[in-house]
Amino acid sequence: MKKVTVRDVWNYFGYRQINGDDTSLNREICDANVNRPGLELAGYFPEQIYSRIIMLGETEMKFIHKMSEERQREVFDHLTDEKLPMILISRDLPCPGILLEIARTKNFPIFTSYAPTSSLIMEIVAYLEEFFAPVDSVHGVLLQVYGRGVLITGESGIGKSEIALELVKKGHVLVADDRVEVFRIHNHIHGEAAFILKNLLELRGVGVIDVAMMFGSGATAEKTRIDYVIHLVRWDKNAEYDRLNLKEEVFTIFGVNIPKITIPLSEGRSAAVIIEAAVNNFILKAKGYDFSKILDERVVELINMNKE
Repeated sequence: MKKVTVRDVWNYFGYRQINGDDTSLNREICDANVNRPGLELAGYFPEQIYSRIIMLGETEMKFIHKMSEERQREVFDHLTDEKLPMILISRDLPCPGILLEIARTKNFPIFTSYAPTSSLIMEIVAYLEEFFAPVDSVHGVLLQVYGRGVLITGESGIGKSEIALELVKKGHVLVADDRVEVFRIHNHIHGEAAFILKNLLELRGVGVIDVAMMFGSGATAEKTRIDYVIHLVRWDKNAEYDRLNLKEEVFTIFGVNIPKITIPLSEGRSAAVIIEAAVNNFILKAKGYDFSKILDERVVELINMNKE
């Protein structure tokens, strides 16, 4: 799991800091959820809040204004505990004076933003979920083909990197070669290159090339959602293949099913062109055009006509 601090959030979003010095930004955030402290303002302090960002919006501020000074001091002392990472106030609402007073004595970081509470929560959770998402490694090549994330898998030596090079030359985008770091965000799987392999492509007999330097920065991307998986196998003349590909395959990772297709490779087949066609076919299927099923239906219809 990656480590994320208040400094990371501050650098990324640029919230206005109203309390806390530079050292206060080193506090660690241990949970992707954001806490709106309704229970805490009422006097109940569950253990899980001590790893989350505290969010104060209009509703909380209205409640705080009705609290006595003594009650505010008790609650704000808990909300500025050393285990808590930070407090963020939405809509640039003024920070309660007692909260600011206590935060200053503890060097506790407080930030404000002009954005509404719901927007702040969504952007923070989306950002933090990438840090706390479980990560796995998959052997393969990840590209963006026609804007879709395509993970190409297959046994070592089948030519995945060479095919990736052909696709990059055709204008598609490389994300990762050899080792793809995959992680789940909401109900989608995303992939990126390991830091040491970023922008690099290994070609047998040539060595390692930097795709960004060779083809331009637009030829690579840091990460992408994985929409399709294309698995390459060596052509076996004794094997039986589903020529119409009526059986739908899936690649499952972290509980998410990704559409998959298996393509046998033989001498003379242009794998890059076939992959482009496969991706286009996936896209058309998603729009309701399944030409294999259309052909199958026509065959059945012709058989029934001949029977009549």
